[in-house]
Amino acid sequence: MSGGSGVLTNIVKKGLGEMGFNKGGGAINWFPGHMASATRAIRDRLKRSDLVIEVRDARIPISSVNGDLQSILSSKRRVVALNKRDLANPNIMHKWLRYFESNNQDCLLMNAHSKNSVKKLLDLVELKLKEAISREPTLLVMVVGVPNVGKSSLINSINQIASTRFPAQGKKKRATVGPLPGVTQDIAGFKIAHQPSIYVLDTPGVLVPSIPDIETGLKLALTGSVKDSVVGEERIAQYFLAVLNSRSTPLHWKHLNNRKMEGIRNEARDKEERLKDLLPPRRKQLNSSDVWYIEDLVTEVQCALYATFKDFDGNMEDENDLESLIDNQFQALQRAFKVPSTKARDEARLMVSKKFLTLFRTGKLGPFTLDDVPDAVNPAP
Repeated sequence: MSGGSGVLTNIVKKGLGEMGFNKGGGAINWFPGHMASATRAIRDRLKRSDLVIEVRDARIPISSVNGDLQSILSSKRRVVALNKRDLANPNIMHKWLRYFESNNQDCLLMNAHSKNSVKKLLDLVELKLKEAISREPTLLVMVVGVPNVGKSSLINSINQIASTRFPAQGKKKRATVGPLPGVTQDIAGFKIAHQPSIYVLDTPGVLVPSIPDIETGLKLALTGSVKDSVVGEERIAQYFLAVLNSRSTPLHWKHLNNRKMEGIRNEARDKEERLKDLLPPRRKQLNSSDVWYIEDLVTEVQCALYATFKDFDGNMEDENDLESLIDNQFQALQRAFKVPSTKARDEARLMVSKKFLTLFRTGKLGPFTLDDVPDAVNPAP
């Protein structure tokens, strides 16, 4: 279930106006100049590539598609890598795999930070290149995808693993990785094998000049493919609350009222970095106490949303009633995050939104898949 209903879309449009996500359209200028030149370079290199790894976000397998490149990609050997599987709902991912399989597309669920995951991807790449290897001295594998789906992390993992499997030549290089969409702005080559020579090409994350609808744009913003400042943290948080309410997700958190906190003491280092924004002032590094603080915070947030949802007596299909519920939830979240009531409304909402989005993006609120699985009879993009 994607959470995409008529009332939810109306709420979204009411908040954003009718600007849409169009190049140069309205106040939202989300298509940076470097993306246009990068798209031209990618098109040129795609023509010469022997295989394409198209990285998508497992939370939005359709919304994270670059539609402008699909006509070229459909004619190439291609593997769709659904990355960030740890953040996606595991209960429906088999349906996504079945969907891609029904459309004769190779698809792999993966985590770019997992060696086993990346090894499976390399095995699949080798299998698909087997025929070409027999007749080509040099092969090009291209990695493409919209911003912040984990392409550069995948490139780095491939480089580390491939160096132990193939007699790679030359000094190892690493892709530039950053927390913001579009950090990798140049196309760089990484030699991962010799005899035959196999190069993996990293590319910048590129969005299309026109996103088909506002909700797709908000899904991209919620998962970090569009910078928060472009859409606005409050708008993104409002959308996520609308999704949670339309799915009745807060009701599933009822048991958390009496949950005993055990904490997760072996958090991955990259996740620890992303959780820093949630810590109280002056706390510099995560320790056991910090982990307990974050787990307590998650429970506070989930219980606050459960309480407001349980007390809601309006019509979820009425956009004014849903807006009222979301306003109440913002106030409840402000108390849960201990944002002072003396703060101005706009400032308080911004603080609440940033913390709430960080919880979602680090998987602390649980795994979510925002896209619906399309009918199998429809061609997979």
